[in-house]
Amino acid sequence: MKKVAVIMGSDSDLPVVEKAVNTLKDYAVPYEVHVFSAHRTPDEAKEFSENAKANGFGAIIAAAGMAAHLAGAIAANTVLPVIGIPVAAKYLDGMDALLSTVMMPTGIPVATVAVNGAANAALLAVEILAVTDDSLAEKLSEARKLGAEKVLEKNKAIEEKYNNN
Repeated sequence: MKKVAVIMGSDSDLPVVEKAVNTLKDYAVPYEVHVFSAHRTPDEAKEFSENAKANGFGAIIAAAGMAAHLAGAIAANTVLPVIGIPVAAKYLDGMDALLSTVMMPTGIPVATVAVNGAANAALLAVEILAVTDDSLAEKLSEARKLGAEKVLEKNKAIEEKYNNN
């Protein structure tokens, strides 16, 4: 199975990133976690990106706040799918990071999830790997089924409480 790289621009992003790591663990997807900055360690981020495919990665998750150039900088140096997590900072609640992550030029795509949407970033990475891994596809299908069952149980309780005339 291919690995997923989880890269954050700063260790201050770790509380958000841990949700991605935990989701990857839940699906038994191998991963590595790194801190590389698009601005402070551009050479290291570039080297990692250029070699990611050869090093066994199938997708890269990049989390950054504020200027949030990390996902784009990584995507510029690999053909692997890159999933950006815009991380909320104290000034603009993540809107700056969202726009920096999502507004990529043609030819350098970054799939972008919600602000602080690390679990969905990991799930998207799992879906990407599941294209060629039937066991992951089955795990995803089962999780969706369980999610639907939970909603239907809540619906039943609400209907019983409010719809008995």
